[in-house]
Amino acid sequence: MRSKVTDTPARTTPTEQQKTHSRPRQQPPYHVVLLDDDDHTYEYVIRMLSSLFGYSHEKAYQMAKQVDTQGRVIVDTTTRERAELKQEQIHAFGRDQRIRRCQGSMTAVIEPAAS
Repeated sequence: MRSKVTDTPARTTPTEQQKTHSRPRQQPPYHVVLLDDDDHTYEYVIRMLSSLFGYSHEKAYQMAKQVDTQGRVIVDTTTRERAELKQEQIHAFGRDQRIRRCQGSMTAVIEPAAS
């Protein structure tokens, strides 16, 4: 008796290389870092962080305290595109009306997050 030959291909498992190529690439994370200055009040920083990032009053206060004492604070870690948007929003937030000498918004920088 003759054995039947089927047209069904043998099952193969994907190689590690194939698995790697089929995964979506993740974008590297970036920090949005708020820098200290003497031209903005705690109230301004708290209002800005709550408005732009949705932080609670307590979390925003802790960040305001950190930027004041350490000179900088990471306010967000995200994709580069979103980090650039958040940086622009910080720069566009406007001056602190409580301080007469204040000329404009606070400064933020974007830095690659350590992997």
